[in-house]
Amino acid sequence: MQLRKEMGRWTLHLSAGLWLLAVLLTCSCAQDNPCYAVRAGTCSDCLQAWKDCAYCPEETFKGPRCDLYENIIAHGCSAAAAITAEGSMTIERKQRIDMKLQQSQVSPQQVRMSLLPGEEREVDVEVFAPTKGPLDLYILMDFSNSMVDDLNNLKRMGTQLANLVKDLSDDYTIGFGKFVDKVVEPQTDMRPSKLKEPWPNSDPPFAFQNVIKLTSDASFFDSELQKEKISGNLDAPEGGFDAILQAAVCGDQIGWRGNSTHLLVFSTESSFHYEADGINVLSGILARNDEGCHLDAEGKYTKDTQQDYPSIPTLVRLLGKHNIIPIFAVTDHSYTYYEKLRDYFPIAEIGRLQEDSSNILTLMRAAVESIRGKMSIRAEDKPKAFVTNFLDTRGRVVQYGAFDFKPGAIGNFKMKLSAQQMVGGKPVCQQELPGKQGLIRVKPTTFNAAVNVDATVLCPTCECEKFAIPAAAKCHGNGDLVCGRCHCHPGWLGNLCNCSASSAAQDTSRCLGPGMTDPCSGRGDCLECGTCVCYKPDQFEGEYCQYDRTDCKRYGGFLCNDRGSCIRGRCACNEGWMGDACECPNSNATCLDSKGGICNGRGECVCGLCKCPESDIALTSTCGPNFEAQVGICEGTRACVQCQAWKTGENKDKKECDKCPFKIVWVDELKEEKDVLRSCSFRDEEDDCTYHYHVEDWKPDSKVKEMQFQVLKKKDCPPASLLWLLPLLLFLLLLLALLLLCCWKYCACCKTCFQSCLALLPCCKGGRMVGFKEDEYLLRQSLLTSDHLDTPMVRTGPPKGTDVVRWKVTDNVHRSPNHPQALTKPNPKETIQFPISLRLNRLFTENLSRPETRDAEQLRHEVADNLNEVYKQIPGAQKVQKTSFRKQKNAGKRQDFAIVDTVLSAPRSSYPDIVKLTQKNVQSGNLNDLKVVPGYYTVATDREAAGAIEFQEGVGSVDVHVPLFAKEEDDDKKQLLVEATDVPLGIAEIGKRFVNITIIKEHATGIFSFLQPAYTYSRGDGVAHIPISKEILEEGSSQVTYRTRDITAKDKKDYVAVEGDLTFGPEETQKIVPVRLLELSEKDGLLTDKQVRQFAIDLSNPRQGAKLGRYPRTTVTIADEPDPSVMMFKKGSHNFSTSEAPYTIPVVRTRNQDIPATVKWRTKKAQRFELSDILKFSPGETEKNIVIDPRAHPGPIQPETIQLELFDPSINATVGERKTTLVNVADGPHYKPLEMEQVQNKSSMKGGRLLSPTNLKAKATGPRNIRLNWDAGSGNPAGYKVKYWIYGDPEKDAKVLDVKTPQAELTGLYPYCDYEMRVCSYNALGDGSDTDMVTCQTLEDAPGEPGRLAFNVISPTVTQVSWGEPAETNGNITAYEVIYTPIDDEQKAVGPAKKVKIDNPKKRMLLIENLQRAQTYQYKVRAMNSIGWGPFKDATINLASQPTRPMSIPIIPDVPIVDAEAGDEYDGYLMYSNEVLRSPTGSKTPSVSGDDYATNGKWEQNFLFPGGSATRNLSSSSSPMSTMGSNYKGAGGSFVTDTNTTYMSAGGSRRTDMIRGGMHSSEVIMRKRSENRSYMDENIRDSIVMGDVSGNFSDIDARLSPGVPDTPSRLVFSALGPTALKVSWQEPRCDRELQGYCVLYQLLNGGKMNTINVTNPGENSVIIQDLLPNQSYLFKVKAKSQEGWGPEREGVITIESAVDPNSPLSPMPGSPFTLSTPSAPGPLVFTALSPDSLQLSWEKPRKPNGDILGYVVTCEQLHGGGDVRSFEVNGDTAETSLTVPNLTENIPYKFKVQARTTQGFGPEREGIITIESQDGSSLSQFNSQSMLSREVFQMPTEVSTRMNVSHTMMDPFFSDGAMMTTQHTETSGMVTRQVTKEVVQRSVMGGATVTKKMFYES
Repeated sequence: MQLRKEMGRWTLHLSAGLWLLAVLLTCSCAQDNPCYAVRAGTCSDCLQAWKDCAYCPEETFKGPRCDLYENIIAHGCSAAAAITAEGSMTIERKQRIDMKLQQSQVSPQQVRMSLLPGEEREVDVEVFAPTKGPLDLYILMDFSNSMVDDLNNLKRMGTQLANLVKDLSDDYTIGFGKFVDKVVEPQTDMRPSKLKEPWPNSDPPFAFQNVIKLTSDASFFDSELQKEKISGNLDAPEGGFDAILQAAVCGDQIGWRGNSTHLLVFSTESSFHYEADGINVLSGILARNDEGCHLDAEGKYTKDTQQDYPSIPTLVRLLGKHNIIPIFAVTDHSYTYYEKLRDYFPIAEIGRLQEDSSNILTLMRAAVESIRGKMSIRAEDKPKAFVTNFLDTRGRVVQYGAFDFKPGAIGNFKMKLSAQQMVGGKPVCQQELPGKQGLIRVKPTTFNAAVNVDATVLCPTCECEKFAIPAAAKCHGNGDLVCGRCHCHPGWLGNLCNCSASSAAQDTSRCLGPGMTDPCSGRGDCLECGTCVCYKPDQFEGEYCQYDRTDCKRYGGFLCNDRGSCIRGRCACNEGWMGDACECPNSNATCLDSKGGICNGRGECVCGLCKCPESDIALTSTCGPNFEAQVGICEGTRACVQCQAWKTGENKDKKECDKCPFKIVWVDELKEEKDVLRSCSFRDEEDDCTYHYHVEDWKPDSKVKEMQFQVLKKKDCPPASLLWLLPLLLFLLLLLALLLLCCWKYCACCKTCFQSCLALLPCCKGGRMVGFKEDEYLLRQSLLTSDHLDTPMVRTGPPKGTDVVRWKVTDNVHRSPNHPQALTKPNPKETIQFPISLRLNRLFTENLSRPETRDAEQLRHEVADNLNEVYKQIPGAQKVQKTSFRKQKNAGKRQDFAIVDTVLSAPRSSYPDIVKLTQKNVQSGNLNDLKVVPGYYTVATDREAAGAIEFQEGVGSVDVHVPLFAKEEDDDKKQLLVEATDVPLGIAEIGKRFVNITIIKEHATGIFSFLQPAYTYSRGDGVAHIPISKEILEEGSSQVTYRTRDITAKDKKDYVAVEGDLTFGPEETQKIVPVRLLELSEKDGLLTDKQVRQFAIDLSNPRQGAKLGRYPRTTVTIADEPDPSVMMFKKGSHNFSTSEAPYTIPVVRTRNQDIPATVKWRTKKAQRFELSDILKFSPGETEKNIVIDPRAHPGPIQPETIQLELFDPSINATVGERKTTLVNVADGPHYKPLEMEQVQNKSSMKGGRLLSPTNLKAKATGPRNIRLNWDAGSGNPAGYKVKYWIYGDPEKDAKVLDVKTPQAELTGLYPYCDYEMRVCSYNALGDGSDTDMVTCQTLEDAPGEPGRLAFNVISPTVTQVSWGEPAETNGNITAYEVIYTPIDDEQKAVGPAKKVKIDNPKKRMLLIENLQRAQTYQYKVRAMNSIGWGPFKDATINLASQPTRPMSIPIIPDVPIVDAEAGDEYDGYLMYSNEVLRSPTGSKTPSVSGDDYATNGKWEQNFLFPGGSATRNLSSSSSPMSTMGSNYKGAGGSFVTDTNTTYMSAGGSRRTDMIRGGMHSSEVIMRKRSENRSYMDENIRDSIVMGDVSGNFSDIDARLSPGVPDTPSRLVFSALGPTALKVSWQEPRCDRELQGYCVLYQLLNGGKMNTINVTNPGENSVIIQDLLPNQSYLFKVKAKSQEGWGPEREGVITIESAVDPNSPLSPMPGSPFTLSTPSAPGPLVFTALSPDSLQLSWEKPRKPNGDILGYVVTCEQLHGGGDVRSFEVNGDTAETSLTVPNLTENIPYKFKVQARTTQGFGPEREGIITIESQDGSSLSQFNSQSMLSREVFQMPTEVSTRMNVSHTMMDPFFSDGAMMTTQHTETSGMVTRQVTKEVVQRSVMGGATVTKKMFYES
């Protein structure tokens, strides 16, 4: 019974808790209250819990004694009794900043704060930094041997350095220190000779030495610096951190001053050692750095061998503590390391140092100036209990280093100090004293002066606790009364200590209140003596937990209106609020009207709102007349003004006129319109006179506190002299009316004319009418050029005044109620587009019609922002889009104003609300802040529309912009009804209310289409010309819209996007769309693995009867062709004498010299002969000669000038700048060149064209520098122009350097790059002649970081890492280094780092074994050239997150393999593989870390076969042609290993009787990922391709009827998820136009056949969802033409994934998935036993057809000859083997393995093998479709063998001879029959075991 009761209680608790959770989600008051935690504590505990906690000591108080102050007051505690505490802040010293004093200053200087837990205070702080304040500059330089040139330069610049510091500060000191590394292995060579002199003429190694103490003596600094010599160490990283720490903490030895800025310049070209980065501290050799000063008398660091390097956080803390700002001056080699290091410091600078430190002065000046412009505020020595924030003057928190205080000016900021409530999980008042009290120094990082804040956490105690009443009467003598609460003696319980701790105390009935059935209301536990402890004291309260703090009254959905607290079931309102839900403010501020009164004197203020009396006119919220809410202030006041002034109009009855809320004022003259609120004019219908009045708002200084209506006393009436004409006119009109009545009975048409005439009479219909001009419009859809029709509406009668007419249009009014389309009601919740048009209150400009202009863009944003703000109150409305601007003709006086058209997406049901909201806002003239013209709008859906137009004064006709709702599903003849509904503004009445629009739909007159679905253009073409064709069905003009769209190509990067409309004339059938193609950027041009760039062009919106055809979209591929060869003459002129015949003229070729190229040449202006010929350059040739022999031509050899020209280059070549040359032939052996004579003559005639400089020489002085020298030559040049460009680039792209002396220094060049150069002189007359071109190559530089890292997890303990070659090799890469380290989740090392050095740069891959399972590793790779190591490329991989299911991806063999458990020396664990390993098949893609996909080393292997294929990723080196060989010394001899793997495929019929019929081979294609774009999607995880590559099924083609499509040539299955599949196919060959496709699929074991019809022949893929996991499906695809259906392409596919054990058809969320097909036996594994025998083994079929009884193996020669041999293997085992003897060397054999089952024979697995004799020669050639592998074992027998292995699989489930083939080439050097030792290696993969056996001779 008790158990049942307890269960019932907990059930109630659970349900109450669930209800409470729902309430708390919207409850604003159920927040954490820190006071709740100490409700049971003492008064002191309460005050120490939180700054806002208060305690009530009253004895009669029944609420919670510890709570927020406002809560205990609300519970009934008197304010006088409540105990609270308050913190304090005192500024004890505040001395103003003296700007004349040139030193850093702060104000105030001393502040004292006592803060309660959770309290915070702000202090305004001023800081001042002098323009040239005191400066201490300490230079710390790397003295390793690689810095020798840097030291020499620094010595030469010693004086300049001192001058620089003088320039930076008037009060300076400068010092110098040096460092190398710890004098211990492995950092230093410990051999005695190297310890004495590590390098020639060097000092012994050391860690750090203070050389020159900070001094102001510049000459002393310079002289001491000259004495220094370089030193050296072993490893690349240096011990600079030791030096920085000693320089920081040894203040006296270094000489830092107290009131100066401390700068430390750290100069190095290497990275750094830091704490625990090596093995020393981990193995316990070195202790942790003690952060102390350890310098001896000579300034040397003495504890370098006894303690570890400091950590980075230690350096940051100590440099900040000692006010030292680091400046890192580092070279390119280590720049990236220090760039990351800089981010750890509040303020630090980094500069890129030249290789020889020649720019260190410039770097230091820039760094110091940058530091002076920054300022970082920090709080030093801050106790744990406090948190500081620094704010700018606007109160925004500012990050470190972001204060922009100018030197020489006072800067201001705010310091906010907060005391925490909890520290380390304990209340702050329970902390030790140092943790909650201390002196905080707040200062800028560069200052020594600081604001000293004496901060203390205030932990108050209550005085009442000192005056306890022992054995108080209130406590029944059983307890002490302390601060109003009983503290019971032992043995007594209860709030009043009146309950003894006996069994009676357990009675729960004491916890029942009146009317309660559950103790403590079911919301708490009943303790002894009837005490209820509520489950959630922040929600439930009361003696019996009967009150719920979330159950008070709400207002607007908020508990107590969010203006009070829920206390004991009632709202306790905050100050200033009242009411049951605190909904009413106490003040009348919200009821004040514009005149300062209450509710305009018409109503009373009730609960903060004006309660207005009933009125016939609309009133504002303050009971004022709301004329704007009607139709405008003029229309709203017109009747009252007219009745009061003239006793006429609608309200001329006195009772109605007395109801007017205002009185008029007569005036003789009206003010100007600009001085009043509104100017109004109306015609009085009773006397046809016009009266005028102004509405003037009241002004604050006016005595009249309401609007004034000033009426002009005089009306404007027509001239009286014409009144006599009225009787005559009336008589004539009556006579005309009689005549018309007589004619009416004879002519029906006169009736309409008569009614129109009556409408023109002033006495009829009010005198003014509006209506449509026509009754009906008949339109042909094929001739429509717009989706709107401008329908004119006219106005008759007096033209004065304004009329606004509302209209609406309804689509398909011709349909009867029983029409099928009319019976189909649209979904009201469907989101549709609402086109909206508004007229803006601004003129239309031409710029607004062009969307790309700035005016259009700005206005578009303004419109969107304001409309989104207005329409956000529509539920479900989205942001507006497709905003454009236009102007409308025939719009009256407003036709020059801009109309905006936009589209709002919202639910269909919101149409009426959108119309009302638009109408309301337009009438007010504003949509939020957007100014619009009242009287015009349009809101439309896809079947109806509404809007308004405006007739201004004097306007008689306006167009209505009617939407036509043209849709494909429209009837052949449809009608729209346009109706003028009403005139909300104006006096006109509606005449012709309706107009019908009929649209006749005709058959298409033309079909637009691209000629083909894809085009390919080269970037060199410049422009892609894309034709668009029109098939003419009927003559006539038509239009279509075209637009480009990005795929992988990007607009403005690869091409220039275009869009527009094409208009075809009646007989035009084709037009061209030109698309400009852009050149590759420099970055993309350097990438070797370029992505295929594609963009699409779409056709849309065919008009005038046209439609889209077969190819509405085409894809344009931009091919990056290789740069053409450039051929040109070697020199611009050649000089010969007549005795030097024949003449040889060289032609040179640059760029792309590995291709054949041709160019033609010919003579021009030759006197005796005209010659021409062709020059043919073979691959690799760079120079050819043109030979002219004048002796072969008639006539004597004589002086002449011959001009030669190059022309007509081959398609892959171009002619360079020197396309012509002059051949000058002079008489005799001594001559003056004709060119020189011409120059001299020209110089003499024109007075000064200069000759070319001579003896031009170029020399590389660095990786980015070339020095040029030349002789000036004759003349008096004003200067020289040096032209230089990269070798192979056109000379026109050369950069020009202007110099004044005959020498130049080229800087900023690319490292290890060839440059070409020329020089010319110039003077006032222009440039002189150029010198001959010279070439020079810059020096090498350190390489950049390697390409993106890729991982392939082979097993839980084996990982393969590969990387790409650096994008910037800057020389020849000679080696790579790989470092891998186990790390934790915080990227911290949890084990030693292992290094691997790979000396062969072609091997960019590493296999690491014996890794720790489920461990995260960080990998770092860097490259080395002759200069040294480059920066690291790093990535991480978590082995725990990698899939465990195997995936058979062959790994390229002969890669380095390392053992993670081996030693740490390079040669200790570096080895190479000698077999093909297999990686897990569960990895769909390798784990990749990097920034992009343009990487070296990422390849994709595609196994293509007719019926099915598998696609997998393969990580390899960047070039498939790279050879990876290795030599391995082993016991008994050495062997060389290489591997060649070739993948092949074949085909076979699905039917058993066709398996033997024909074998169809398909080639294997291995290509980069970027070359396989057409079959890859970004979200596709796995794909299998089924189809032919070459497609040679001639026997099938012969059986097809003409016009019937062939079989789709390829199926592509792409897994989108464990139950989703994308099926794609290639378009089959067909003589006729395709009409569509059919896709059929069903479960392989039977079931419903599902059919998908694809009616668009341009679509070649479908996506199928809701497939079953791990179930095989049969898919069929066939094509259709008008001749019928073609044959089917079949394929069987399975999506394998992990499933829920409880639901086998439900995949596990997030589990990996892959594609597979039914498999044959295999793969076949061959092991050579001798030159004439081998062992064959295979795996059991994965899905055999029945029980396996055995296998049949056949063997025959591949090319015929010999007998077919058969073998039988009985039994069913997981792996079976067979020894085959009597084979012949160098003969390829074909083996077939077929399983024999209880159901018959299964599919065959085929393999091809050749045992070849080898002599150990080198590796044979690669080709583009195979990877060669060979293992040659050098055994004592001097005989070796080569074995090529091929595996082939045939499967009956693949149609048309589909076959899956893989071929491996494995070799072994086993040439012995006497086997004494056998080594067996196994790799287990998903249940299959591959055994490799190698035999060694004893």
